[in-house]
Amino acid sequence: MESMNTPNTKPFAGLTPDCVMNALETLGFCCDGRLLALNSYENRVYQVGIEDSPPLVAKFYRPGRWTDAAIMEEHGLLNELASHELPVVPPLPIRDGQTLYKFESFRFSVYPKQAGRAPELNGRETFERMGRLIGRIHAVGALRCFGERPSLNISTFGEEPLDYLLANGFVPPDLLEAYRSVAIHALDRVRLCFERSGSPRMLRLHGDCYPGNILWTNDGPHFVDFDDSRTGPAIQDLWMLLAGERDEKERQLSGLLSGYECFYEFDRRELHLIEALRTLRLIHYSAWLARRWDDPAFPAAFPWFNNARYWQDRILELREQIALMDEPPLNAIP
Repeated sequence: MESMNTPNTKPFAGLTPDCVMNALETLGFCCDGRLLALNSYENRVYQVGIEDSPPLVAKFYRPGRWTDAAIMEEHGLLNELASHELPVVPPLPIRDGQTLYKFESFRFSVYPKQAGRAPELNGRETFERMGRLIGRIHAVGALRCFGERPSLNISTFGEEPLDYLLANGFVPPDLLEAYRSVAIHALDRVRLCFERSGSPRMLRLHGDCYPGNILWTNDGPHFVDFDDSRTGPAIQDLWMLLAGERDEKERQLSGLLSGYECFYEFDRRELHLIEALRTLRLIHYSAWLARRWDDPAFPAAFPWFNNARYWQDRILELREQIALMDEPPLNAIP
C-alpha cells in the first residue's frame, strides 16, 4: 500500500548522477555520461544517454511510498494495456523478465524514451479521440482488480488528508478554524454527491489523467506516468480534461463520452462526482505538499505553499466548490 506518512527528509540525497548511471550499468547498459532530469517531484526520473543506442528513461521510486507489490501492479496494468495495443509506455523487462530493479537503497525501472508534445485539447474530434482511448483503457482496467493499490474515495482523498493538515501545524492558527469548518462542510457536500451517484463501478484507472500526463505524437495521444494508478470511478479519468466555462465543458464532455462509449459503458450518474472529485483533489493536494515538505525539492519548487495567503486562497476555493456541488451536474450536450 501507499505510505503517505513515511518520513521523507532528503529521500533522494544519495541519488547522485554517478548512482543513476551505475544503476543502469548493472543491467548491462553503457551510459555515455549524458543525464537529463525530467519533471517529477514524487519520484526522480532521468533521461540517460546510452552509447550507440537511443536514450532511456530511468525512474527511481520515492523510498517508502509503494511496496514492491504495488509497483508491480502498476507495471502489470501497463503491460496489459500494451498487449491490447494501447499507446502507453510499459517498463522494459531487461533481466529475466523483471521490470523492477534495486541498486543500493533505491528501486528503479527503465523505459524507452517516448517523444511527443503537449496536447492541444480543442475541437470535438480531439475529445472524441481522447474518449475512445480512455474507454479502451477502462475496458482493460475493468478486467482485473488491484490488490495492493488503494482506492480513490472520501476517506483516502478527503478525511485522512484533512486530518493530517489539521494535526500537524500547517494551517496558521488564526485561519485554522475557518479552514477546518469549510473543509468539513465541503466533505459533507462530497458525501451527498457520492450518494447521488449511486454506487459507481470501481475499476483500475490511470488516476492522474490530466493533460500533463499525455504526449501527442503523429499517431495521436500516448498516456504516461501511471504512478498514481489506483481503483476509482471512471469519471476520475475524464473530468481533469475539461476546462473553460460550463457550456464549453459540456461540449467537451459530450465529445469525450461519445468516444468513450464506443468501447466502454458510462453511467451518467457519475457526472454528480465531477465537482466532488475536484474538491477531494484540492484537499489531497495540500496534504501531499505538507507531507513532502521535508524533502528539500518541495520548498524550492513550491515556495508559495504554507503561508497565510495560500490558506486564505484554499478557504475561498473550498467555498466555491461547495457552491458548485450544489449546482446540477454537467450535461453532455451535442
